[in-house]
Amino acid sequence: MKNELEEIFIAELEKNKDSLLRVCAAYSTDSEMKKDYFQESILNIWKSLPSFNEKSSLKTWMYKITVNVCLGMNKKRMKFKSGFIEIIKEENKQRLTENEDPRLDKLHKCISNLNTSDKTIVYLFLEELPYKDIANITGLTENYVAVKMKRIKIKLLNCINQTK
Repeated sequence: MKNELEEIFIAELEKNKDSLLRVCAAYSTDSEMKKDYFQESILNIWKSLPSFNEKSSLKTWMYKITVNVCLGMNKKRMKFKSGFIEIIKEENKQRLTENEDPRLDKLHKCISNLNTSDKTIVYLFLEELPYKDIANITGLTENYVAVKMKRIKIKLLNCINQTK
């Protein structure tokens, strides 16, 4: 049984590690913190794997654990150090530097002004997760996720238009 769980864990981690790293990057301010969040997430996923009850896909369940770990670690970190959560993904930072696209810069600045809940929804949406999976991860209803996403898009458009 343990070998089977280990195989499942390794296979799913290999398939989803890049996405999970991007989620961690969305909540971290530097690459070392991102690694800490990722490591803690993987540890929590491994510890919780025997209790996985298949109410959602394993991928969605892994995202949920990762988001919860990141939020929890940020909450602890914020007690010791005030600051804002860095939301721009490292890949997008590099692309921005390479492409010098001011529209992307504006979008990232606007996303960074969102509250934590909205940022979580945006980044899960950018990972191309369906609303159903986002709902499972965030604990919201699927319909409410759709409503929130529509409102977030309006906020982002207004913010982008104001920064012209």
